[in-house]
Amino acid sequence: MPIKVVELFAGVGGFRIGLEGYPKNEDSKFEVIWSNQWEPSTKTQHANMIYNERWPNSNHSGENIENVIENSFEIIPDHDLLVGGFPCQDYSVATTLQNSKGLIGKKGVLWWSIEAILRRKEIKPKYLLLENVDRLLKSPSKQRGRDFAVMLASLNNLGYAVEWRVINAAEYGMPQRRRRIFFTAYHHSTEIYRRLKKIDSKEDWLDSDGVFAKSFPIRELTEKIITGEIGKDLIKVSSEFNLNEKLSPFQNCGLMIDGRYHTTKVYPFYNGPFKTLGDVLVDFEHVPSEFFISKEDVEKEKGWKYLKGSKNEPRFNKAQNYYYNYTEGSMIFPDALNNASRTIITGEGGKSPSRFKHVVKQNGRLRRLTPLELERLNTFPDNHTEHPEITDTKRAFFMGNALVVEVVQRVGNELYDQISLPVEELVQ
Repeated sequence: MPIKVVELFAGVGGFRIGLEGYPKNEDSKFEVIWSNQWEPSTKTQHANMIYNERWPNSNHSGENIENVIENSFEIIPDHDLLVGGFPCQDYSVATTLQNSKGLIGKKGVLWWSIEAILRRKEIKPKYLLLENVDRLLKSPSKQRGRDFAVMLASLNNLGYAVEWRVINAAEYGMPQRRRRIFFTAYHHSTEIYRRLKKIDSKEDWLDSDGVFAKSFPIRELTEKIITGEIGKDLIKVSSEFNLNEKLSPFQNCGLMIDGRYHTTKVYPFYNGPFKTLGDVLVDFEHVPSEFFISKEDVEKEKGWKYLKGSKNEPRFNKAQNYYYNYTEGSMIFPDALNNASRTIITGEGGKSPSRFKHVVKQNGRLRRLTPLELERLNTFPDNHTEHPEITDTKRAFFMGNALVVEVVQRVGNELYDQISLPVEELVQ
């Protein structure tokens, strides 16, 4: 029986591909039974065009998830696993509800949509698998770690244990240096939660036994394990957690259960093959002409060479009417083909010169990366975002927002294996 999945903030379906495969594997361990994607900043919902093209007639919603929760909550089916890569925002607690429904955050902050679904579901999902940028662990700058603490406190109050890990895809053989935090959660009704309760030392779970330790192995723990209490009062957590401290207590690996967290810094252990930027390039003769960069665009004022190069120059701040000296280091230009790529950004598309867009040299000519190559850097199926109404620039934007599919695949497989362990093994 496959695990029933709800996919939030679905984008072009990275979580779904990682869990089900594409096309869907006949023996898939997971089945997405409902999904939602809505982009607030655009009238045309481009990502939904791709999603509906790839999964026609699926149970997919293109409405604002906040409106769904408020006006048609019943369309969200009961499910086993909730997944999503939600935006990095200000997760502070804004107010309390007078109707005794608990605490809420600011409208438009999508973590609180996840919290609302979990809170309102009578049959809560047993598992969560969520993704965000790794700065979540140390934001905001004036109260390091508060945002993640608010999430941990929210999940603790809803009956979940949480395991997290920062994963750089390139350190495990994938072709892009993309560092993201993934966290799983286990409801107190699950055998995994009961197993965690029985473990006296959480070190073994972080080191070797947990979902992340098995899917992305680490070197033997050498750093101190930091422990602490989160607290249950969300308003207090939001206003007081780690106040006036310079560093976040949360390291790149950790576990929280019953409001107590255990966290340490870990280092990857991987001895398999490594893919490089050069490995994903299409054949030279298949590159459309518009992706090649002219010598004029390289050399011109504010061109590629200038933007990629080091700078030490006077600049003028018009708003505050003063001169200052601006400095920055150079970037590799063109990008090295014998290593994993830099992180893809949402502004990767378009012809205009940019400091941050990738530029490669192939057959002696400089060029930008094609949408197909950007998909490969995120381990998506070839041409997954190809659509007659979608521009190459928008396809690049999709990949700048997407996750690395293979990371989800590895975590999902291990989560399934942990769920499927016989009870006698879970409680040892």
